[in-house]
Amino acid sequence: MTRKQAGKGWVGIGAGLGALLWLGLAGVAAAGTIDDVRGRDRLICGVSEGLAGFSDHNADGDWHGFDVDFCKAVAAAVLGDANKVDYVPLSALARFDALTSGKVDLLSRNSTWTMPRDLNLGVDFAGIDYYDGQGFMVRAIDGITSALELIGARICVISGTTTEDNAARYFARHGIDVTFLRFTERSEARAAYAAERCDAYTADSSALAAERTLLDNPDDHVILREVISKEPLGPVTREGDDAWTGLVRWTLYGLINAEEDDLTAASVHPDKGDPAKREEAVALGAAAAKPLGLADDWLAVVIGAVGNYSEIFNRNLGEDTPLDIRRGVNSLWTKGGILYAPPME
Repeated sequence: MTRKQAGKGWVGIGAGLGALLWLGLAGVAAAGTIDDVRGRDRLICGVSEGLAGFSDHNADGDWHGFDVDFCKAVAAAVLGDANKVDYVPLSALARFDALTSGKVDLLSRNSTWTMPRDLNLGVDFAGIDYYDGQGFMVRAIDGITSALELIGARICVISGTTTEDNAARYFARHGIDVTFLRFTERSEARAAYAAERCDAYTADSSALAAERTLLDNPDDHVILREVISKEPLGPVTREGDDAWTGLVRWTLYGLINAEEDDLTAASVHPDKGDPAKREEAVALGAAAAKPLGLADDWLAVVIGAVGNYSEIFNRNLGEDTPLDIRRGVNSLWTKGGILYAPPME
C-alpha cells in the first residue's frame, strides 16, 4: 500500500468513526430531553420575565398566561400532569443561550421564527402558536395616527430582538430620522416610555397590548394601526433532539386540531365529559403515542388540562381580558384566519 493509499485509508477510517460518533450522539440527543424531563419528573420551561397575557406571575409565584399554558400542555403530554413545570424567566438576550446550554428544556417565550435564528443558533422552532406583527404605541394626547408622523421621534425598544432592525429599515425606507433608546428589560422600556423619555414604544403588537395594561392610565395610550413586520411566534427546542421537537410540535398541533374538532376541556373530562368526545381526542392523538412513547390518552389529558387553542387564547388574550385582542389572523383557517395544523389521523 502506498503512502497515499494509506492516507486515504486513515481518512476513510476517520470518517467512518466520525460518522459512527455522530450517529451515536444524534441517538442520545434524540431521546435526551424526554429522558431528562421524565427522570426529574419536571419540565423546565423558559418564559418571559413578565408579559401580561403571555407569561406572568402573581405574588404567590403562580405563573399564568398563553405561553405558560403551552408549557403546561407539554408537561401534561410527557408527564401526564400539567402542574409539573418549573418556570425560568428569561430576557430576550438570554433566552436562546439558556435553551442551547440546557438550562431549560423548552422555550415558550414570544420568540419570532426567523431564518438566521433557525440556521445559526442551534435551535428548532417547533411551530407557530401566534401570528404577530410589530407595531407602535404612542400617547393619545399627541394626536399621532400613523408611524409616518414620528419624524425625529425618540423610540423605546428592547435589545436582543428583531424589533430595532425592523423599525430602522421601516423608517429608512420612508426617509424618516428617529432615535432609538435601547433597554434590556421590558420593565425599563415601559418605565422610560411612561416617563416620556420616549415619544413612542415599539414591540410586537401583542406585547404592546400587554404593556398598555400596565400603564397608569391605559386609555391615554393608543396602538397605531400600522403593522410593519411578520412576527411568527412559537415554541423553541434544541437542534438535534428530534423526538422532543416532535412531541412539542404535535402538542401544539393537537391543541389547534382540537379546536377544529370542538374538543374542549369540559367535553373530554374523564368523569363529567362526553365519553364520545374523549374517545375522539384519544383517537386524534393515537398515531403519536407509540413513536413518542406517550400514553394512549395523552392528547385527551392535554386538552383536559388546558383546553384547546381557542380556550387558551380566549382565557389569556381574548376580548374578555384586559388585553382585548381579537383572534384576527390567529383564527382557524376555516374561520377566516391563517391558523392551520397538519392532520393527525
